Amino acid sequence: MVRPSGRAKRPERTSVWLEGGSSRGGAAARGGAGRGAGRGGDQPSGLDRERITAAVVRVLDAEGLAGFSMRRLAVELNVTAMSVYWYVDTKDDLLELALDAAFGELALPGAESEEDWRERLRGLAVGYRALLVRHPWVSALIGSFLNIGPCSVAFSDRVRRVVRDSGMPAHGRTGAVSAVIQFVYGVGAIEGHQDFAFALALLIAGIEALVARG
Repeated sequence: MVRPSGRAKRPERTSVWLEGGSSRGGAAARGGAGRGAGRGGDQPSGLDRERITAAVVRVLDAEGLAGFSMRRLAVELNVTAMSVYWYVDTKDDLLELALDAAFGELALPGAESEEDWRERLRGLAVGYRALLVRHPWVSALIGSFLNIGPCSVAFSDRVRRVVRDSGMPAHGRTGAVSAVIQFVYGVGAIEGHQDFAFALALLIAGIEALVARG
């Protein structure tokens, strides 16, 4: 029996967004120092990061996380699996890119929107829940990655702005943002949840009460 101290440590998971993920496809396509640019051979014709990511989302929607593989993705793209590795190092890279692409589907209010904060918060919550129902695999991936892609960060920023515009004191904003996101995350995978609108109204009322208390 191997003692815990003798087990090989798994490498800590980092993020594709901290390793040049935002420029990988473009840099490689320009012949620059993208992550895949050091691999032998020419760049696969007709592929780019956006096309690959869109295909990952389609496969995940059709097969779920358990059915996703580099081979299945290659079939979807009609290329070899090795062609995909020209752009990424691991399957996790693709999953993280797909996660952020899903967040990119959200309709976000303008940064300086003058719409009432309650309506903005309601719109963000409803849109986020619809995203989780539409792409069930997103819920699992949110807990697996740092979730710091540009689209995810933009969503979190809008939630923070709405909470700030509610009049919530600075010391309570982080907790309020967490409450909103975790509330939606908790019920997002339950399609047809009849009490979502009522529960969301209670959450907004709770924020109002805390703001009034100061």
